[in-house]
Amino acid sequence: MQIQTIAVCGAGTMGSGIAQLCAQNGFTTILFDVQEQILLKSKKQIEQTINSYVSKQKLTEQEAVNIFQRITYTHQIKDCKADIVIEAIIEELSAKQKLFEQLAAINQPHIILASNTSSISIASIAATISFPERIMGLHFFNPAPLMKLVEIIETPFTQKKFTEQLIQFTQQLNKVAVVCKDAPGFIVNRVARHYYLEAMRLIENNLATIETVDATMESLGFKMGPFKLMDLIGLDINLNVSKIVYEQLKKPSRLQPSTLQQQKVNENKLGRKTGEGFYSY
Repeated sequence: MQIQTIAVCGAGTMGSGIAQLCAQNGFTTILFDVQEQILLKSKKQIEQTINSYVSKQKLTEQEAVNIFQRITYTHQIKDCKADIVIEAIIEELSAKQKLFEQLAAINQPHIILASNTSSISIASIAATISFPERIMGLHFFNPAPLMKLVEIIETPFTQKKFTEQLIQFTQQLNKVAVVCKDAPGFIVNRVARHYYLEAMRLIENNLATIETVDATMESLGFKMGPFKLMDLIGLDINLNVSKIVYEQLKKPSRLQPSTLQQQKVNENKLGRKTGEGFYSY
């Protein structure tokens, strides 16, 4: 099947980034959110980003116009008919299941319904949906237009033709795809738990400073230290992933969520988006 139209559900940071990425790479793109205010904010952010590419001569003015024309913004779920639908809403299983039930009702059985979740079981979403073989994980990383890696997650229901379609799609987005089975944290977030948790344990035990840990990891080749990265992701989102992986792996002590991070979240110090997290912005 030729992939031409992409629908993205959720116009937050990730959904907006995915929609921008799709439009930049020539796909007709539908960006859906139930809140019109969030859609307006998303449109403004995407336009600012694309216009900045023009000012830096990374795009021509005509290319920018073409990208803008490829994106349709809507708060009507009925508009989310596409060759691939990508969900990027809050990390709550019940909310995702409800959305996927609505999407399944308006899209044909051969249309892939993909979740951008970073930690929730794809099989748990698929189990409640008709034609569960078309439900897959398609996990982009923040910021989606720049980060090269995309995780493609298969469930026990998955048919290989859908995996092949997603691999083809990610290649058209100029991304590097890795395919993995549905498991807690998939690949990246499972491996990365130690990067975050051990860093926070060093601080909790007064063994180093936040700045020292970040500088050390960056000097070893990491583009961002763990604390800078958590501030970028959002401490609430990062903590939620840690909790999900911890619970799904039956609470191993090595993956116990950090009390330091929980305290920051309780104080609404969530990182860049609130102006303060481990650093002030």
